[in-house]
Amino acid sequence: MHDKLTCCILEDEYLAQEILEEYIRKVPFLELKGSYTSPLEAAAHLQQIKPDLLFLDINMPDLDGLSFIPMLSPRPRIILTTAYDQYALKAYELEVKDYLLKPFTFERFYKSVLRLYREQSPTLPAEPKAEKPEARPEPGHIFLKVGHRIQKIATRDILFVEGMKDYLRIHTRQEKIMTLLSFARLEELLPPQDFARVHRSFLVAIDKIDHIEKNRIQIGDQLIPISDTYAEAFYRMLKGL
Repeated sequence: MHDKLTCCILEDEYLAQEILEEYIRKVPFLELKGSYTSPLEAAAHLQQIKPDLLFLDINMPDLDGLSFIPMLSPRPRIILTTAYDQYALKAYELEVKDYLLKPFTFERFYKSVLRLYREQSPTLPAEPKAEKPEARPEPGHIFLKVGHRIQKIATRDILFVEGMKDYLRIHTRQEKIMTLLSFARLEELLPPQDFARVHRSFLVAIDKIDHIEKNRIQIGDQLIPISDTYAEAFYRMLKGL
C-alpha cells in the first residue's frame, strides 16, 4: 500500500494548471510529480514517472485528452478536467475514474481523490459530507450545475430523467441536460407529488405519462421500463392521485 498517490497534471490552461497544483498541495496524500501543457511534451515523462494518477484536460491544441488516453502505457488512473459535459459518456467508456467539470471546488476535488486513495487505504476516515445542491430559488424551478454554468430549469418542462453512472440526463421539452448529480439529490429538489422513480435509471414526470402498458411507460416516443424494485410504490402513488 502506498503512503501517497503520485500524480501529474496535463492541462494547457495556465490558470487551471495553477488551481490544480494548489489543490494538490493541500492534500497530504497526493504528491505532484510533474505538470505539462501538451500531450506530446508529457508522453515520454509519464512513461518514466509512471504516476498513480493523471489529471487530464480534454481540449488541448496538439491532441485531445480522450485520444491521448489509449496511448498511455502503463495507464495511470485518470481524472478528467474539462469545462464541457458532452464528453462524459465517452470518458466512462475509457474507464476514467472521475470527470471534474470546471470550475470545480476544492471539496469536489478532494472527494474525488479521497475515493481513489481509499481504494488502497481502507482505514482512512469517511468522506466529508458533500455540498447540498443548489436550493430551489422559487416554486416551479430548480438550479443545477451544467458544465461551467448554473442553469435554471422549470420543473414543468421536465419529461423524465435518465441515470448515466455519476451523471443524470434531464430530458425537457426543449433540450437534454447533463448534470453531475445523484437521483437522491435531484429528488430532494423536485416536488415529490409530481415525479416518481420507476427504475434504477429513470425518474418520470407523472403528468407527462401518455400511457402505461406491460410495465412500460410511454412519454412521447420514449419507452421507459418500470422495474420490480419501484413498481409497487409507483402504482400505489398513481392510485392516490
